[in-house]
Amino acid sequence: VQLVESGGGLVQTGGSLRLSCATSGRTFASYAMGWFRQYPGKEREFVATIRWNSGSTDYADAVKGRFTISRDNAKDTMYLQMNSLTPEDTAVYYCALRPGISSRSPGVYSYWGQGTQVTVSS
Repeated sequence: VQLVESGGGLVQTGGSLRLSCATSGRTFASYAMGWFRQYPGKEREFVATIRWNSGSTDYADAVKGRFTISRDNAKDTMYLQMNSLTPEDTAVYYCALRPGISSRSPGVYSYWGQGTQVTVSS
């Protein structure tokens, strides 16, 4: 399984970015994907997850109402639309995949993208 992220960059406070995570090589009948972020010197933390088949989503309180996770079945791609960005959203963002149901715990995800830097200037 391969996950390839894109879409990070530099944006001003209040701006928007859309991250993409293209997947390939997966063979699971049921799986979930998620976005996590990591601050320097900190553990990865949950941002949002989506169950691929049902489309059900879950968000961290810090991003609820500002970020939207979605997927495109035809393109095998997951997205994270990030609006109203603040400097506190500055981090490396990772996409991840696991067979089965969604989880907020990064430790249970088996497959990870390479990470993409998001920087929000004040």
